[in-house]
Amino acid sequence: MNITIITFSKEGFKIANLLKKVRPTWSIYAHKNIASYNGESNFESINEIIESLFHSQDGIIFIGPCGIAVRSIAPYLSHKTTDPAVVVVDAGGRFAISLLSGHEGGANDLCIEVASVLGAEPCISTTTEAVKTITAGIGCRKGTSSNIITEAIENACTIAGISVQNIRTISTAQIKSTEQGLIDACKVLNIPLRILHNWQIKRCTDSFSRSDFVEEVTGLPAIAEPAALVSGRDSILLLRKHIYQGVTIALAKERCLWSE
Repeated sequence: MNITIITFSKEGFKIANLLKKVRPTWSIYAHKNIASYNGESNFESINEIIESLFHSQDGIIFIGPCGIAVRSIAPYLSHKTTDPAVVVVDAGGRFAISLLSGHEGGANDLCIEVASVLGAEPCISTTTEAVKTITAGIGCRKGTSSNIITEAIENACTIAGISVQNIRTISTAQIKSTEQGLIDACKVLNIPLRILHNWQIKRCTDSFSRSDFVEEVTGLPAIAEPAALVSGRDSILLLRKHIYQGVTIALAKERCLWSE
């Protein structure tokens, strides 16, 4: 995908560079006020560049206020099947917001990808996704096949009495971010894979099972249970750590206002 990051501040530029470090093919457009940073395209007014980018890019990431993003893209909106994915990140790098073409255009997936890199909270309002209240946390042995991982997830859902389709995200630790079997399993199940930073897992204060072995190998007290809990809002464990052919999985359920 052709992805462009647009930033308006020095703080936003630092965030843009964090993204580009992990995704080197992404390009950066920075406001002229931070033109002292070399090697990137600069602009004086967003109106100079947005029309061309809107029609040439698969995705645009704004680092700045939602208002600027909305006003700049408004004249060029056409249809959800043709408009590029648009994601907004605040200048503090706290939140990644899927703003436009969430489902059809891939903004929801891009939002989670950005959030994974930054350790930000992904904000997705697409109704078909937002009503999913289950988050899964997963750990696996190196080289585990996608078939085994897929079976493990389906098995866990059967035990919990839920459908796989109710899972909003599958989350794991950074150490597993390049595990091809896990990446492929998420694609097969059509569920986004969210990568959590170690500090995000360590900050989990909910009650979960700790593993001396996992901590020795990864430096983390556990992966599956805290990953499931951290990935949701006000969540409780629906299925505690369950092991299936070397795959450890836990399921958590969010307590939404309408479900109380």
